[in-house]
Amino acid sequence: MNLSDNEIREITELLEKGQPIPEKYRFLIFEEKREIELVWNGKTNEVSNVVLPFQTIEQVDEPRKSGVITDKQSDIFSFAIDKRGRQLKGWNNKLIWGDNKLILSSLKNGPLRDEIESVGGIKLIYIDPPFDVGADFSMKIDVGDDSFTKEAGVLEELAYRDTWGKGADSFIAMIYERLSLMKDLLAEDGNIYVHCDWRVNNYIRLVLDEIFGKNLFRNEIIWQRTGAHNDAGRFGVVHDSIFFYSKTDNYFFEPIYVPLSDDHLKTRFNQVEESTGRKFFAGPITAPGDGPPRMFNGKEIYPPKGRHWSYNQKKIDELEKNNLIYYSKTGTPYLKQYMDEYIDKGRRVQSIWHDILPSKTGKELVGYPTQKPEKLLERIIKASSKKGDVIADFFCGSGTTLAVAEKLGRKWIGSDLGKFAIHTSRKRMIDTQRLLKKSGKDYRAFEILNLGKYERQHYMSTINTDDDKQKERILAKKEDEFTGMILSAYNAEQTQGFKTFKGKKVSRFVSIGPIDLPVSRLFVEEIIKECLEKGITKVDILGFEFEMGLFPDIQETAKNKGIDLALKCIPRDVFDKRAVEQNQVKFYDVAYVEAVPRFKDSSVAIELTDFSVYYNQDENIEKTLKKNQSKIKVQNGQIIKVSVDRDGHLKQTPITKSWTDWIDYWSVDYDYESKKEYVREKNEEGEIIQRNTGNFIFENEWQSFRTKRNRKLDLISAYHPIKRGKTKIAVKVVDIFGNDTMKVIEVKFGGK
Repeated sequence: MNLSDNEIREITELLEKGQPIPEKYRFLIFEEKREIELVWNGKTNEVSNVVLPFQTIEQVDEPRKSGVITDKQSDIFSFAIDKRGRQLKGWNNKLIWGDNKLILSSLKNGPLRDEIESVGGIKLIYIDPPFDVGADFSMKIDVGDDSFTKEAGVLEELAYRDTWGKGADSFIAMIYERLSLMKDLLAEDGNIYVHCDWRVNNYIRLVLDEIFGKNLFRNEIIWQRTGAHNDAGRFGVVHDSIFFYSKTDNYFFEPIYVPLSDDHLKTRFNQVEESTGRKFFAGPITAPGDGPPRMFNGKEIYPPKGRHWSYNQKKIDELEKNNLIYYSKTGTPYLKQYMDEYIDKGRRVQSIWHDILPSKTGKELVGYPTQKPEKLLERIIKASSKKGDVIADFFCGSGTTLAVAEKLGRKWIGSDLGKFAIHTSRKRMIDTQRLLKKSGKDYRAFEILNLGKYERQHYMSTINTDDDKQKERILAKKEDEFTGMILSAYNAEQTQGFKTFKGKKVSRFVSIGPIDLPVSRLFVEEIIKECLEKGITKVDILGFEFEMGLFPDIQETAKNKGIDLALKCIPRDVFDKRAVEQNQVKFYDVAYVEAVPRFKDSSVAIELTDFSVYYNQDENIEKTLKKNQSKIKVQNGQIIKVSVDRDGHLKQTPITKSWTDWIDYWSVDYDYESKKEYVREKNEEGEIIQRNTGNFIFENEWQSFRTKRNRKLDLISAYHPIKRGKTKIAVKVVDIFGNDTMKVIEVKFGGK
């Protein structure tokens, strides 16, 4: 460090005054590190190390026709099958709902990592993060014979759009931390593909260079996503970029070939033969990157600068033995490729992909705005993974990566922040299982996970002190803050002097359920008791989850005692202060399912008979409408088209004509409580322990759902064998917004 006395004096004075040091000193002080580096406001190398246990919501496995493994040709499906034809043991694919930062951190540092490592680790990650600063995350939803636009969830919209809250700084900070976690999760021989467009490709490339290293950059793939685009004042933007990096130099890559026409090849070979006298193509055997020398023709040869050999020494020796290496006059090795072989194999795919255009129609379309074609993912997965490998997509959207991975015999992990994305992916993966079953191929069960109540525990329990009394004080303060936040989001005032009530909204008292437990019957009974003691007749109970079977029986009990009791779901949006401050949090009434069992011989089916929802969206849309305009609103569970004609007359037309219009999907577990839920956690000694939560996993045994192509919904399930005695059957309904409601029915068949 060669600084003059004056320079040292200037730096000291600036530090003492708390003023910034001029940029020139960074290179004078750290002159040995004169490199290009990526710097942004708030940059830190710290990444999340939170470990939250995963909660299993549901297991989905299309029953096989028999209790045997159908794919005898491969050991990638070497799992046990029970007598119902469902997967009993082995790897379950994973669809995870939640913030992928917490998911990635919990996968990296938690016990689930051991399960991933036991099957070889994650070999390939593909992500298509939100790179459009002005993106619209609303969705077109079909209802009956009409459709309307469903607004994005507030939490989802703010998380995506406010990624750009501080411009590029906040986007880079978001993607940097997540890519750092992904790199750690990748197997040593793993690859990552990051999809982006012109808005962020320069940022993404620099971030990837910094995290993975410039020497591990493999390709920038140019994907032509549309044939033409007439942009005013510039050339039409018709492509995206996909950056391909490996974690180490020891990575898997399989070249991809596409068919070529015979006539085109013959012309090219004739040209080669006329100009060189050779009857073969001589192609390079190097790829981008720096690599060590290899032995060719008895000599040690380095690859050209910035390249490495495409094959290891063993493969090179084999090629030489078979006379498949051609040497130029300068001794440079090339790979021979003869015409017949070239015709059979086709043309090797290069870094510009113009042969895969998104389909505007077709079976794979699910109506998701950023959906990518399956052929695009098929090419990536085939090039950078083998059968049985684990593939991951942490911005999975409509589930394209997962569907293709399943069809190609890979294991998979997918996650998304959007509840509707998870629901769309669930339907798509069930369709994929059915397709594979129909074609006689095997498939894996998948489970739907989230951090659920554990996310709320994390919100409440991040207390950095070992002092128990101080912990109690901090916890009490956090609980007060939490209560204040919920009441603020609900537009209620805080109250004092009550045992079960935390606030009041106009004439209704407000109670808030437990942070990490469902609202139970006992909890509500305590509320009813205080209502009777103090003459309170109107109550809203806010909760994240409600005990099964609680609604509507408990309301009838309260009603008979003169109490108007409303159960309201607290949306996850309350954890975003911006959503609360902007008054964007919408609480909604618990939905209600009515279903009855139908018996035939020794089997039972379930018939849906009613479904009630109470959503609201844009209730006051009339005030914003202009003449000859129409918009959709949702009011008390009714979807209504509001129109203003040219004379200013207002017209309201209901779109939902039946309760069935609200149902997008429903499924049945014919023996609920047969599968207990366990979570795996690390104790203080770092040992993995398994704990019974007291809950049960919903085993999805039958389902009916609407698709873009088929709007029909069965309202009675298939008949299913039932055991003698008492059995609990669970019915899960998912509405067109992606929210699910469950009802448990106790049935008795035969003797005891």
